[in-house]
Amino acid sequence: MAFAISNTLTRIIALGTIVAAPVLATEASAQRAEDDAPWVHASALVGEPQYPPDFERFDYVNPDAPKGGTLELSETGSFDTLNPILTKGEVATGLGLVYESLTTSSLDEISADYGLLAEALSYPEDYAWVKYRLREGARWHDGEPVTAEDVVWSFDKLVELNPTQRFYYQHVVQAEALDDRTVLFTFDEKNNKELPHIVGQVLVLPKHWWTATDAQGNQRDIASSTLEPPLGSGPYRITEVNAGSSVTFTRVEDYWGRDLPVNVGKHNFGEIGYTYFRDRDVEFQAFKAGEFDFWSENEAKRWATAYDFPAVEEGRIKREVLENAYRTRGILVGFIPNLRREMFQDPRVRRALNQAFDFETLNETIFYDQYERVDSFFYGTPLAHEGAPEGRELEILNEVRGQVPDSVFEGEYENPVAGSQQALRDNLREAVRLFREAGYELRDGQMVDSETGEPFEFELLLNGPIIERVALPYAEDLRKIGVTMNVRSVEPSQFVTRLRARDFDMIYSGWAQSLSPGNEQFDYFGSASADREGSRNYGGVADPAVDALIEEVVFAPDRDDLIAATRALDRVLMAQQFVIPSYTARNSRIAYWNKFDHPDPLPFYSIGFPTVWWYDADKAEAIQ
Repeated sequence: MAFAISNTLTRIIALGTIVAAPVLATEASAQRAEDDAPWVHASALVGEPQYPPDFERFDYVNPDAPKGGTLELSETGSFDTLNPILTKGEVATGLGLVYESLTTSSLDEISADYGLLAEALSYPEDYAWVKYRLREGARWHDGEPVTAEDVVWSFDKLVELNPTQRFYYQHVVQAEALDDRTVLFTFDEKNNKELPHIVGQVLVLPKHWWTATDAQGNQRDIASSTLEPPLGSGPYRITEVNAGSSVTFTRVEDYWGRDLPVNVGKHNFGEIGYTYFRDRDVEFQAFKAGEFDFWSENEAKRWATAYDFPAVEEGRIKREVLENAYRTRGILVGFIPNLRREMFQDPRVRRALNQAFDFETLNETIFYDQYERVDSFFYGTPLAHEGAPEGRELEILNEVRGQVPDSVFEGEYENPVAGSQQALRDNLREAVRLFREAGYELRDGQMVDSETGEPFEFELLLNGPIIERVALPYAEDLRKIGVTMNVRSVEPSQFVTRLRARDFDMIYSGWAQSLSPGNEQFDYFGSASADREGSRNYGGVADPAVDALIEEVVFAPDRDDLIAATRALDRVLMAQQFVIPSYTARNSRIAYWNKFDHPDPLPFYSIGFPTVWWYDADKAEAIQ
């Protein structure tokens, strides 16, 4: 299971989706419903759940946190729908405040989920199926109960409307309601221990609302975009919508789940509003002016130089650097070439492009030494490969020997190092050599195909202008070896449209990874997802050896085997240079107006914002 980077789904807080092909109930499924597997209150992919069945609350919350107050937040871009399951359009941020899933995650454990809409789950030793039993008191905001039929209907619509998640959950072949409160999910393979866990993240929608008519008598359609505030079961409801510009969520005073152990100390704000900005710099100025309350910094220069205004100096705005969220998260970001383009299919070309990226100079001149160069798809975690492969990892790699570069057996992947004119010249000379090996040559200062004379020229497509300060120096260094990289920044909706259609030469993006990688790796790097529109296999990786290694990850029998298989996969992905890696900071840089408080300490694996923070009326009055 991973933290998926997606222009649509990452905007939905606590959104889990499941997709599979619905089939008719069978005698086998009826038999599974009668199997004597025990009911449990939680599931964990690493070890055992930390909290017992009778736990009162999570350790990291403040059970006495006051309720009320307003939290104003911002988003970059826009939105055009409040329908959370479609792959088209831009979904408004925060719909996870309205909708709920069967389970919810603990923020001080690795991949541990506890019952939310569901009070318990049951599965056999071979993980061939899982049952979820809904809580008797779970209800929608209109008072109607949440039923197993709602779960199955939500499942069926996800199957029909979301091909990306259908692929992810391709081994979930059936969902059926055994009674009003019990749902059975059946799988077409055994020993995939992640499947019972991740189907608990299904986003449950109210069938009776979506299949009814609206206030004007129009039939609602789950297959279409809508800006009508939806009916939910969660701690908040939408009370105001301004298309494309703002959404307001108001806490539900009689929320059915407010006293559940998983919810104690959470959902403290009386109102949460999101305002959208097209320009990131304008957005920051609005934060400085107090138009919204919280800022997550993503620009090193701004963090180093732009916080010298009075509100910071007087303590009315607080700044914190927190590593919590990165303790369980690996990440790879960088320049992703579209392997569907012939020009990028030779790995020597991709390595040559990496030789021209001078991270060290960028880090010194514009990053204020705040970043580290990424050298793993699981960077910053114990899953990242290191040294030469040995033990179980070597055994796994030997199964694909001859299908992968010899370098994977010789040592760990290393990026070229520049930072000086001499080092950069050496790297560029190596880049020219690699291009020549791949069938190119320099003619009149241009890198051209030796046979056709066609120049090596491509477009880098960016989602807004933020990365231009990195991309333009990179383009200048590529120009020194006759390669033309045209940098084009577009607004988010156009970027998403072109990304889904694979209409790009190169993009800047990446993937976040959890400490429990699994089925999502097929969607990231599997051959079957390479040409599927909307998949997260952005570059079009289609490699039989990679497919085999993903299988090893998904079906790893224990934690040690999972680590070995993941490191082997990581090693091969890096050796093939499917991405020109860029950089990351292993911390969250946040600033906020000093009218809030949070638990101390924060949850080990998250900053918990805004879920476990709260409004402090005395602080708010003091900074007026």
